[in-house]
Amino acid sequence: MYIKEFEIRWSDLDANLHLGNSTYIDYMSHTRMSFLTDNNLSLDVMRNNNLGPITLYEHIHYFKEIKPRETIKVSLEVSGYSADGLFLMFEHNFYNSEGKNLAYAEILFSWIDIKKRKFGIVSKELLDIIETFPRSDNFKILTKEDTRKYGRKPKDLV
Repeated sequence: MYIKEFEIRWSDLDANLHLGNSTYIDYMSHTRMSFLTDNNLSLDVMRNNNLGPITLYEHIHYFKEIKPRETIKVSLEVSGYSADGLFLMFEHNFYNSEGKNLAYAEILFSWIDIKKRKFGIVSKELLDIIETFPRSDNFKILTKEDTRKYGRKPKDLV
């Protein structure tokens, strides 16, 4: 399990004086990028492979408020990836200093070709790195159905 620690700042709060929704997303994003960098997939490596990180969805479940001046831990576990490395499933948990679980999130992550602005292609070199990532207890190889399990499609106004 990968863990980052954060102290809740005044600017992290919303109008209800607890951690704001967008801050959860920021903390998870920071944790993921730190994890990738610490596991040999830095932004430089991504750029050298013409790839950028993208999030396809983030589902957050809130269990308990996070208040100012608390110190929290945000964990990351890799719960799946597709055989070609194009899709990765991350799980994040938020914990207080006593280890109580405050929130949980499931993230579907992928790669964008930074020139074509479409899904990228994961090289053998990057796939080898992805395959070394530590896995959660519920890890699985993701199928096409897993990456589309919510079945949402765009609905334009016109």
